[in-house]
Amino acid sequence: MIKKFCSYLRVSRQTQFESGLGLEAQRSSVINFAQSFKEGAEIIREFVEVESGKRVDRPVLAEAIRHCKEQGATLLVAKLDRLSRNLHFVTTLQNSKVDFVAADNPHATPFLIHILVAVAEHERNMISSRTKAALEAAKRRGVKLGNPRYQDAIPKAVKARQQLASDRNAKFRCMVEEIIQKT
Repeated sequence: MIKKFCSYLRVSRQTQFESGLGLEAQRSSVINFAQSFKEGAEIIREFVEVESGKRVDRPVLAEAIRHCKEQGATLLVAKLDRLSRNLHFVTTLQNSKVDFVAADNPHATPFLIHILVAVAEHERNMISSRTKAALEAAKRRGVKLGNPRYQDAIPKAVKARQQLASDRNAKFRCMVEEIIQKT
C-alpha cells in the first residue's frame, strides 16, 4: 500500500520565502524521504507557510492537519523545528492522533520527540534572551533602534496585510462553496 504524506514547509520571514532557499532545502528533504519508501509513497499535497515557529495559531498548519485527517495521510516535515519549537503544541498534535514524521529523524519515538522539542524550545528562549540583551546594550550605547524609514513602511505593511486577508478570505469562500455544493 502506498503511504500518503502531506508535506508542511515553513520559513519564519517573508524574505526567506522570497529567496526560496530554505523552502527548496526543505522540499528536497521531504521528497527524498518519500522516495526512500520501498513500498511506495506519495506526497499528496504541499503546504507552505511564512510564520514564526513560536506561534501556535498557524492557519496553514491547521489546514494541513485537517487535510491529513480527511485523507488518512501523515504530516511530513523536513525537520522537527519546522513544525514547532513549542513542547505544548507538539504534545497537543501528538494527542490529536494525526501521524507526523520529521524527515531528518524518521524513527524518533514520542519520548525522543518530547526531548528534542524541549531542547528546541529552550534554544528558542535563549536566542530571544540574547537578542533582547543585545538590543538593550545597543540602546544604552545610543544606537537608534527601529526602521529609519518607518513612515514609508506603514503603507507597504497595510497593503501586505490586506493582501493576506484577501487571500485567506478567498480560501474560506472556496471552502464554503464546496460545502454548499455537497449539501
